[in-house]
Amino acid sequence: MNVLLVGSGGREHAIAWKLAQSPLLGKLYCAPGNPGMERHGTCVPIDAMDLDGLIAFAREHNVALTVVGPENPLAAGIVDRFEKAGLRAFGPSAAAARIESSKAFAKDLMARYGIPTARYAEFEDADAARDYVQHHGAPIVIKADGLAAGKGVTVAMRVDDALDAIDQAMVQGAFGAAGRRVVIEEFLEGEEASLFALSDGNAILPLVAAQDHKRVNDGDQGPNTGGMGAYSPAPIITPALYADIEERVLRPAIDGMAEDGHPYRGVLYAGLILTQDGPKVIEFNCRFGDPETQVVLPRLRGDLLPLLDACAHGGLKNLAAHWHYGACVTVVMASGGYPGAFQKGKPISGIDAAEALEGVTVFHAGTKRDGGQLLTNGGRVLNVTATGPDIAATIARAYEAVDRIHFEGAHYRRDIGARALRRSTA
Repeated sequence: MNVLLVGSGGREHAIAWKLAQSPLLGKLYCAPGNPGMERHGTCVPIDAMDLDGLIAFAREHNVALTVVGPENPLAAGIVDRFEKAGLRAFGPSAAAARIESSKAFAKDLMARYGIPTARYAEFEDADAARDYVQHHGAPIVIKADGLAAGKGVTVAMRVDDALDAIDQAMVQGAFGAAGRRVVIEEFLEGEEASLFALSDGNAILPLVAAQDHKRVNDGDQGPNTGGMGAYSPAPIITPALYADIEERVLRPAIDGMAEDGHPYRGVLYAGLILTQDGPKVIEFNCRFGDPETQVVLPRLRGDLLPLLDACAHGGLKNLAAHWHYGACVTVVMASGGYPGAFQKGKPISGIDAAEALEGVTVFHAGTKRDGGQLLTNGGRVLNVTATGPDIAATIARAYEAVDRIHFEGAHYRRDIGARALRRSTA
């Protein structure tokens, strides 16, 4: 079967890499793709938000399944549009994608179906939001309601910081329409973890857990980013905790969406914080997480394509996922200055040398070609990914690969996987 993969980041490169291993795959098209994805399929210059162009291409090239990577086209209704055109697509409808595109929608869903999460309130009036913060104090969390490219969340340790976040979102319009409404949550303490579940609207298939590192610097210091690295398995997610999350978070979310008339088909990402009172949901996302996908998919034994196809048309209950027992670690190599201002166009070398190491794959996140030269083209540039028999060996292998890659100003953390390593040696 021919497959069209929508997106151009490290997550999409990992999906393309895995799909290319499927014996069921005919041709793989990536729109718009990136230089790394060229090894696995044909990149076509169609923007992820050009829904008409994507539909026309899928029809013309006999595409049996379109796999949507990023959240923006999902929120814009790409799956609805494809289905109306008689085409099959992997991902939730626009109505179901509100679980990510509206924080208020997600919190209301959790409240109604008893899914554990932080206490919250939502506001469309800046003065009322300020009064709430003044009354409850800090630390406190301010979230823009809509999609804000991962930049709409402020964990405010001081009241002044919370008030400033409200001002930026609701008065200054830093996030456009996404910040006209804010959700204010209690601050929760604990380790974070991520768990994906595939669903066809009824059946659910949880995948293995992962943990990522959000802060830009070692020791979880500095500003938040889209993610500076990840690892799987996550030792903090014990089998008992995994079962608890499936029962108290994933199952009621999928059942609740169906009950509300918005059956959830695709992958549901649960961002969790493991508190003293048990796991609580920080956020739901309507797509594979990044960079967690880059450590989950390399651990999958067998074929990804039938699982994604079953989500789109039903029959997931008849399928299973099997996993490699070792570990996977990905280290993000970012442009200097990220997540603030950074320069693009820096030549990259050493990827072939890195991938010469056993178990190493380099996923492209923000690169471009200029003639025969590979250049940086984003904040997060490469996901240097390694598999191995255990977390210690895998971390060492990932950093050996990182040390073989060079571009001017490259920044990366040196402590990816440290929490897992501590637990494995405790």
